[in-house]
Amino acid sequence: MTIHLWPAPGRACPMPEKGGELLPAEGAPVPLNAYWQRRINDGDAVKIDPAPTATATDDPGPAAEPGEEQADAPTTPKPSRGAKA
Repeated sequence: MTIHLWPAPGRACPMPEKGGELLPAEGAPVPLNAYWQRRINDGDAVKIDPAPTATATDDPGPAAEPGEEQADAPTTPKPSRGAKA
């Protein structure tokens, strides 16, 4: 498993998998292993949660302009639960 980390402010984190090269300030993907887990626990590195990417199925479509009704919106209110029609 790979995670994305960046060094904590004022900290330097050598990357053993890159021959001791320091973790760049903009962060980098690293393997989740005991070494990097210790860096996170000790506060030397900070985990970056990737932003969710939008997919075609997540796109709800264009929003209605203020004052406009959506075509599929009901025109009459639903009766409250337990109310007789």
